[in-house]
Amino acid sequence: MDTFVTYLSSRATFSPKEMQQILAASTLLRLHRKDLLLRQGEVCRGYAFVNKGCFRLYRIGGDGAEHILRFAIENWWMSDMESVDLRQPSKCTIEALEDSEVLFWTKEDMGALTQKIPALGVVCDQLKLRNQHVNEQRIFAALSYTAEEKYHEFITTYPDLFNRVPLHMVASYLGITRKTISRIRAKDAHPHRS
Repeated sequence: MDTFVTYLSSRATFSPKEMQQILAASTLLRLHRKDLLLRQGEVCRGYAFVNKGCFRLYRIGGDGAEHILRFAIENWWMSDMESVDLRQPSKCTIEALEDSEVLFWTKEDMGALTQKIPALGVVCDQLKLRNQHVNEQRIFAALSYTAEEKYHEFITTYPDLFNRVPLHMVASYLGITRKTISRIRAKDAHPHRS
């Protein structure tokens, strides 16, 4: 809970009563490594704030391969927004990659809270905007970056995440093969070899 209070307080000003209302509407969920927060085919009911741990959101492609769309670690949010917004079965799965703990709010509860507490609405709007910018950058990188550029941007942008996620999952997220990542790493380790 302290992690969330610190996170929220750094983004807007909340009275103790408002903070208590926000926390009271949440459910604390503890998950073990490999537990699912959301299973493909279920309707995602709300939003999870990661207090502790690491998650991945992935989809299965037509070829049966897993394609990771998003990761989340401490102080990040995790949800399938399409499923939440449209109230449709999710095409994705959300899996804990470590023993994890999240605070979870249903869509209805979060909606009621943002009506009652304007500052929370502002924080949610900022999150949606930031998410949109991150997604646009990710699409641009997917369309225009080389495998090497994708890999180096990931390490630079998410250094804490990079050290916690298996290499094959980083490869899946970047849309490149593990073999390509191994080649890039070998080149980085020995930059003067051709």
